[in-house]
Amino acid sequence: MIPGGATARPFETVHNELKMQMFMRIAPELYLKTLIVGGLDRVYEIGRQFRNEGMDMTHNPEFTTCEFYMAYADYNDLMDMTEEMLRGMVKEITGSYKLTYHPNRGPDGPGEPIVVDFEPPFERIPMVAGIEERGGFKIPPIDTDEARVFLDKKCKELEIDCSSPRSTARLLDKLVEHFIESSICERPTFITDHPELMSPLAKYHRSSKGMTERFELFINGKELCNAYTELNNPRVQRERFAEQAQQKAAGDDEAQFMDENFCEAMEYGLPPTGGWGLGIDRLTMFLTDNNTIKEVLLFPAMKPEEGTNSAKPVETAKPAKGILKEEKPASTVAKPDSTPQSFVSAAPVTREATKQNISDDEGCAAVSMYFGSQAF
Repeated sequence: MIPGGATARPFETVHNELKMQMFMRIAPELYLKTLIVGGLDRVYEIGRQFRNEGMDMTHNPEFTTCEFYMAYADYNDLMDMTEEMLRGMVKEITGSYKLTYHPNRGPDGPGEPIVVDFEPPFERIPMVAGIEERGGFKIPPIDTDEARVFLDKKCKELEIDCSSPRSTARLLDKLVEHFIESSICERPTFITDHPELMSPLAKYHRSSKGMTERFELFINGKELCNAYTELNNPRVQRERFAEQAQQKAAGDDEAQFMDENFCEAMEYGLPPTGGWGLGIDRLTMFLTDNNTIKEVLLFPAMKPEEGTNSAKPVETAKPAKGILKEEKPASTVAKPDSTPQSFVSAAPVTREATKQNISDDEGCAAVSMYFGSQAF
């Protein structure tokens, strides 16, 4: 049992009866695509995901996503569907295609509003070309070591922090944040055509060598949606997983595992497929005019108060030895701020979502109703 379907660090645990190291899921992608192989041409799931990563205004370790997989569709179809769905949801909920949002809401007041216009078409920016255009430089072929050295030098020049390992993928991601994501404000924007080295599950681009048919949707600098034409070549998928294993061995704890079961399933035949995922909590933030994810969650993860019993380390189960040898054994003691045992905040959390009578559950229902109405 391994975590797969996303580039993320998982929560680890142990199944005591089976004496197996196991993981809380970081994404349902590989399982849903296996269903496509099995003959279910249209599948979707709304459910919880768990990622053992940092917490900030748009990230919580436990969150809700909607993912769907659609045989005989590609990322162009998915972009059109995304525009149609979001446009319709915003119109149905707010009565307009324009949404007023306060990105700087805080203790001192709501701050200056922005108006997000969901009327299609959304802007589309190719990732590498967008960086080059805004940065005024040319990146060497992205799959070469020359590109990694160039990107490393450019991040140092711009004083952009990037933790180790400073791989091409991580350095490029930082430059995307600096040049493109930070400039996306009042128009939903697709960042498209990610390099293969950043997208191990996405299909290689039909016309741009080294790129994939992938897009991410950003609104006000925040990622809302990730989708791509699915890679359906088992030989290439094994090669991509092997590259990810090398990155994990080099110290990238978010790199993906080799999933031989999924590769074997692909050998039976994955039809051309489009896959799509959306963060429901973040969508709810925009629809309810909240700029922090804690405002749309009933029980957000919070650091424990200093001096309380909940701040003390707790004993955890040890992982079974000999399983996933490339991974370091899990610590027998949990850090106080990594797995808090209670959720205590210094001040009561205001819930604007409640006032507006739109909850995270209703956001799930709206997405579910949309897919239920489509002729899949």
